[in-house]
Amino acid sequence: MRGTIIDAVLTTIPFKPPPNTAILYKKSVWRVRLTRRSAAPRLEFEAEAIYQYPEHLRQWLEGLPALPGVYLFHGECETMPLYIGKSVNLRSRVLSHLRTPDEAAMLRQARRITFIRTAGEIGALLLEAQLIKQQQPLFNKRLRRNKQLCALQLNDDKPTVVYAKEVDFARHAGLFGLFANRRAALQALQSIADQHQLCYGLLGLEPLSKGRPCFRSALKRCAGACCGKESLADHRQRLVSALEQSRVVCWPWRGPIALREQGADMAQYHIIHHWLWLGAVDSLDEARELMIAAPGFDSDGYKILCKPVIGGEYEIIDLYEET
Repeated sequence: MRGTIIDAVLTTIPFKPPPNTAILYKKSVWRVRLTRRSAAPRLEFEAEAIYQYPEHLRQWLEGLPALPGVYLFHGECETMPLYIGKSVNLRSRVLSHLRTPDEAAMLRQARRITFIRTAGEIGALLLEAQLIKQQQPLFNKRLRRNKQLCALQLNDDKPTVVYAKEVDFARHAGLFGLFANRRAALQALQSIADQHQLCYGLLGLEPLSKGRPCFRSALKRCAGACCGKESLADHRQRLVSALEQSRVVCWPWRGPIALREQGADMAQYHIIHHWLWLGAVDSLDEARELMIAAPGFDSDGYKILCKPVIGGEYEIIDLYEET
């Protein structure tokens, strides 16, 4: 009788398998994500959520031209700006400082905005880099002065790290790459070795036992110069070919030069010596005041000026006879 009642109950109640907990968990996660998305507006898509300029800064926006130059956000401290930037369109660039939390924090601290006009992009890039090094703005993280600047140099077929504070990079031939520090240089060398099947041991990246192949050779990641499968000459040639793409160009002039940059409404002469930007003047008569001995190699100046100076697109005036 008892079994009959239980059987009757089981036949009348439909069987439901136990829920899949993994599926339930995924559904709950998606519900939470959808709820968050609907609750928190995304700044890049909702115009009403975009940060607006503080009222006290709007007066400084009126005089910004749609022309090249450098702009500075100043805070309470008059001697150290909060941020320094550059653009070929000052007004558009300054107005674009609206969207990120860091920019919002910087704008809240800013009290005024100033700008310095340049003839074009080259002048803006050079002036920005110089001012950031000199004034160390709070919100600028890059282009600061680097005391560990280094490059790679081949000595007895083995690359070594040399530093700009010890070697004049503008005059020294046989340098490859410009790196922020020794670690970055060795990481770049390791990447070259990986791409070209070069031997870590011969490059000085790891110890190498005499007469024994390196570990990467067994993995077919080294062409075998460490164990005679490849000649040392071939290994060196492949290394040089790989490094050649990043060779540091020696200063090709006898002394300082002037590079003329023509803008829409003004022209400037950039005075350069050993890849160091000494400043900009409106006429060559003013250049003599800037033609002083270059204090050292500047990696930012090199990166900005190498192509314009060598490329032949700009008028170059040799100032060597004037010195």
